[in-house]
Amino acid sequence: MLENFPGLEAIASLAAASVLIELTPGPNMTWLAMVSASEGRKPGFAAVGGVALGLGVVGLAAALGVTGLINGVPALYELLRWGGVAFLLYLAWDSWREAGAETITVDPGMARYFRRGLITNLLNPKAAVFFVAVIPAFIDPSRPVLAQTLWLSAVYVLIATLVHAVIVLAAGTFRPHLESRERQQTTRRIFAVLLALVAIWFAVSTGR
Repeated sequence: MLENFPGLEAIASLAAASVLIELTPGPNMTWLAMVSASEGRKPGFAAVGGVALGLGVVGLAAALGVTGLINGVPALYELLRWGGVAFLLYLAWDSWREAGAETITVDPGMARYFRRGLITNLLNPKAAVFFVAVIPAFIDPSRPVLAQTLWLSAVYVLIATLVHAVIVLAAGTFRPHLESRERQQTTRRIFAVLLALVAIWFAVSTGR
């Protein structure tokens, strides 16, 4: 059974790399901070759950060779990439639209935030590239490759989820300072602009 597990050195190295990657500003960090600061930690954690599931699905697809196929077919890659850009722009527009509403309320259904976190990561080709290009570097070819890939993918998802939870906790501390309608509107619009900029950056950085 032990031969199915990656070595401790590989796990530690991947964990360190995962922390650095997740601390790099990107769609997940910006959106999770926006949700937690403007709407509270509960929606933020619901979003974290969706992000984690999305990353887990992509990791499993990578282990089974599905994302390798997508990366090898330019048309499929571009479809996924522009789908992700469009969804980020939609989230930015939705935040701006809600900021201009007569009243600002938090959606009581947490499924909304979970679903958005899931979709954002399913449409993220950079996540697919990470699992295809980075994970194999930590695999020992003398051991079962699929088992190691699954375990290392799980390590990455765990580290990413912990980092995202910290982001939610940190951003959520600003929520009490945004009780007034005017501050909520301003904050939502600032985050909407930031998210739109992230969408543009995402489009440029994932291009081939």
